[in-house]
Amino acid sequence: MTHSGDLISLVYVSTSVTPFSTQDLLELLAKSRENNTSLGITGMLLFKDGNFLQVLEGDREKVHSLYQKIAEDPRHAKVVGLFEGACNQRDFPDWSMGFHDLRSAEAMNIPGSNHFLDTSLTAADFSSDASRAKKLLLRFKEGKLLTSKGAAAG
Repeated sequence: MTHSGDLISLVYVSTSVTPFSTQDLLELLAKSRENNTSLGITGMLLFKDGNFLQVLEGDREKVHSLYQKIAEDPRHAKVVGLFEGACNQRDFPDWSMGFHDLRSAEAMNIPGSNHFLDTSLTAADFSSDASRAKKLLLRFKEGKLLTSKGAAAG
């Protein structure tokens, strides 16, 4: 039996309905960080070619509620949950929402990530192994491209 305080990690992909400019992404990120901080949710968001890959960590009910809100957001299409599981600790404890745009030149400089960067961040890319999505998110955490506050460097 689960309780409302259960800590979970939920990974999903989605596609933007309209193109996101750099300014649009920054505004989305600022709002997400504000909302996530108030909800006690941490995580990481990757963006490439109109597709998002995100992990949300926190209280089960709050994460499910936020995920439902994202799924109903008219800016997103093809919202597909890849992985959900209970966790003993957060992988992104200090980040209200880490972020990286995979279109950037800096993304190519993360050691060992080049094979990950060939993905378009769609559900089909992770259909044979959903754990690859979490590995990609963790790779960017370890890549030192993010500050402790979760802001993209550079």
